[in-house]
Amino acid sequence: MNQKNNRFSDEKIYPETLSLLQELAAKARGDILTMTTLANSGHPGGSMSSLEVFFTLFYFLNINRENFDGDDRDFVVVSHGHTSPGVYSTLGRLGFFDIEEAVAFFRKAGSPYEGHIERHLKGVDWSTGNLGQGLSAGCGFALSAKIKQKDSMVFVVMGDGEQQKGQISEARRFAKKFCLNNLFAIVDLNRLQISGNIESVMKQNIKENYLSDGWEVYETDGHSFEDIYKTVKTAVSKGGPAVILAHTVMGKGVSFMENVKDYHGKALTREQYEKAMDELNCEKRLDYYKSLRQETRFSAAYSVAKSQFPVIKLPPVRVYDKNKKIDMRTAFGEALVELAKANAGKDFLPFAVFDCDLAGSVKVDGFAKLFPENFFQSGIQEHNTCTIAGAVSTRGLVSVFADFGVFGVDEVYNQQRLNDINNANLKVVCTHLGVDVGEDGKTHQCIDYLGLLRNLYGFKVILPADANQTFSVVRSSLASPGNVFIGMGRSVTPIITKEDGSPFFDEKYVYEYGKWDILSKGTDVAIITYGVMVYRALMIKEFLGKNGIDVMVVNASSPKEIDKITLKQAIMTGRIVTYEDHNVFTGLGSIIGQYLGENGIVCPLLKLGVENYCFSGATDEVFDLIGLSPEKAAERIGRFCTNPNFQKGGGNMDLMNDEVLVKKLVQENEEFRKLYEEHLELKAKIAEFESKHYLTAEEEMEKKRLQKIKLAGKDKMFEMLKAYKSKNN
Repeated sequence: MNQKNNRFSDEKIYPETLSLLQELAAKARGDILTMTTLANSGHPGGSMSSLEVFFTLFYFLNINRENFDGDDRDFVVVSHGHTSPGVYSTLGRLGFFDIEEAVAFFRKAGSPYEGHIERHLKGVDWSTGNLGQGLSAGCGFALSAKIKQKDSMVFVVMGDGEQQKGQISEARRFAKKFCLNNLFAIVDLNRLQISGNIESVMKQNIKENYLSDGWEVYETDGHSFEDIYKTVKTAVSKGGPAVILAHTVMGKGVSFMENVKDYHGKALTREQYEKAMDELNCEKRLDYYKSLRQETRFSAAYSVAKSQFPVIKLPPVRVYDKNKKIDMRTAFGEALVELAKANAGKDFLPFAVFDCDLAGSVKVDGFAKLFPENFFQSGIQEHNTCTIAGAVSTRGLVSVFADFGVFGVDEVYNQQRLNDINNANLKVVCTHLGVDVGEDGKTHQCIDYLGLLRNLYGFKVILPADANQTFSVVRSSLASPGNVFIGMGRSVTPIITKEDGSPFFDEKYVYEYGKWDILSKGTDVAIITYGVMVYRALMIKEFLGKNGIDVMVVNASSPKEIDKITLKQAIMTGRIVTYEDHNVFTGLGSIIGQYLGENGIVCPLLKLGVENYCFSGATDEVFDLIGLSPEKAAERIGRFCTNPNFQKGGGNMDLMNDEVLVKKLVQENEEFRKLYEEHLELKAKIAEFESKHYLTAEEEMEKKRLQKIKLAGKDKMFEMLKAYKSKNN
């Protein structure tokens, strides 16, 4: 009888099933040694100690190539992602993908079979490798199944060394608090890590730690399919959260590798490989795979994991009156509630909101009162909560992680990086950004959020200007897939208005990521800003206007993405000032400066921002002390505009602008004519890209390629013009 995908419903493993699994495991050990020896790197020892656990789970759980992209299945998170050779050999032998390819292309540049497991492969639910995060991801999948009313079991396989990580303790407590009875963990207890025995490296009480947090604890022989099956069946029948301590042997199956810590991350030599394969009675095919590996080249295209996202119904737009005294975080909380109300009444509410003991401050308390079953108070456990929220966001739910900036960005940067790598759909909403947090002082003033998030390729960054734009941003972003960061300060912020006094972001306003807003036109200088600095920039315009300086004010609410059309208009004023509540060295000023430099645009730039860790005090007082109050900033900008060393720019004034000279050379020099025609063609193609407010990564790469060719041709034409002019003068 076929027991595959039986979810441990049979009393025991049948003899024919046991024989099959033992045969597959023997072949898989050969696969592990072949791929790591071929790549001359990898982690064979732990892969061999976890192998029977991997085969037991992937064979008996309801998870296979056909149902992997759906909801009606079980989940397996392998937290010790360095055991990728063991995972690949298991999944390959069970038909998730071609085992021949996995062995041949393990760790080859461009191959999907990377050194640590990645979600773009069938059978891999979470990209891991940063130890200690897998149990949190497992909590996320278990929680998602509960919200969506799915009968899914979630298993997390971990190493014993990573039990030293504090995030695992956070995950244990979360699982117990929220009664995740569909969550089970298995610890590969081979008692070795890179530096030696786990007890000598760092004393820990693995069993006692799980017991103290209220988990059920079981133990099993991690190399006996029969024992593992029996123990898992018992745990499943009684419910979780439960952990199984699987007693295993590092390098199991090869005598000279067993219980030797070196083989945690060391590949075999050719001689050792031959000896090991003899012991395993496996075919030696190293040369065959080596030939296949050498003959195959991969492109630079990235493999992207698939993530689910729900269809969200939008509530009506809300516009706050110009006289309304309101902070942006309150607008966020109200928009969140309205979105949830608009999508309630279905089989389940497709929302999960996570808080870390700051619900009243980050304004998710309103959601918590109305939708308690979709609100998860996680305590002071930011690392765990961030990973859980990320995992939940891949399963067709709107997942919101709300926190202070210093915790939601600075403290959990690595977790956010892993969420980005996992192609999550997380909505990170951080309040209390920058110096606007004032009295709390430098430890709580998150002044590096944009600089850090610029490093995360897949994260959109949005910093709205007032409550009205905040409501529109939240309404739009929470209904769209992808990782999004929405940031704001703590203080009440005036409603931004048009010249006629009506709200700028009114009922007709539609937020578009990558599009900046010209709030006020000007001809002498452009202030480009965002967030809580926008209304201050408008005050600066008034101050400078009294001195005859006409200021354009631009709201760059998506500062990570250059709005080329709007920036071009700003450049035409001849001077640019960036004004931000952020580290002056890594924020918007640096982004714009880089763009100007890369595109050969000459335009004086003044960067106004935070130049050092700040002071504790009332926000306006601190801004004044560091020269960023509207009055002090206006003085600095005034000096910038009148300084003879900063003459107006607006573009390059070189020989290419001499139309008469260019026309002469086009007529007289065939080489120049061809270069000039190519120059015009490239210019037109680049203009097409620059007409868009937002470019994909591929479009950005193509644009840069064309710019490089254009610049090289322009340099050559410049030299020809220079030589012609010199000769004829």
